[in-house]
Amino acid sequence: MLAAFEFCVPKAAKAVPTGPDWIHEIKYDGYRARLVRDGSTVKLLSKAGLDWTRRFPFITETALKIPEPRFALDGEIVVLDDRGMSDFDALHSGRHNDAARLYTFDLLAAAGKDLRDLPLFGRKVELEKLLQRRREDGIFLAPFEPGAIGPELFRKACEMGLEGIVSKHRARRYRPRVCDWIKIKNRAHPAFTRVMDAHK
Repeated sequence: MLAAFEFCVPKAAKAVPTGPDWIHEIKYDGYRARLVRDGSTVKLLSKAGLDWTRRFPFITETALKIPEPRFALDGEIVVLDDRGMSDFDALHSGRHNDAARLYTFDLLAAAGKDLRDLPLFGRKVELEKLLQRRREDGIFLAPFEPGAIGPELFRKACEMGLEGIVSKHRARRYRPRVCDWIKIKNRAHPAFTRVMDAHK
């Protein structure tokens, strides 16, 4: 069972990759996190390794309801606004921790097996199986779109005021330095300004 793992980190790009070998996901404005369940024990950990298990109880409670008792997820913790969009300020305030959800986009281990050597599309299939019984709960399967729709999806994301998209090569294994994840950000979104300010 994976107690910890090194995250795949998307590389910034200006253009959305096209072609049938890519899938595209909306980029959520939240906190990147790993969730690991081993039987009755659940750990929700930040990218830096901080223990957020008690901070976001709804996510932890949902993890314990999943029939499979051992798994490791990669995802984004978010708080949604009235429009169903991720609200970073609400999350960062700490006043809505009970309402935070995990949008998960990758499955790294399940049933005691390390899945990182599977291609991404294989891990997506296994993730969907893991979460097939979840409804309005604390853990959601992050939707994705395949192929040439990427540029149009990015345009729509910008029109809706979202942070951007992340594009991933469907055949790649989960390897932090060679995962081929690409993020294309909406330059008008507040998250873009936050990043720029952080590097001043």
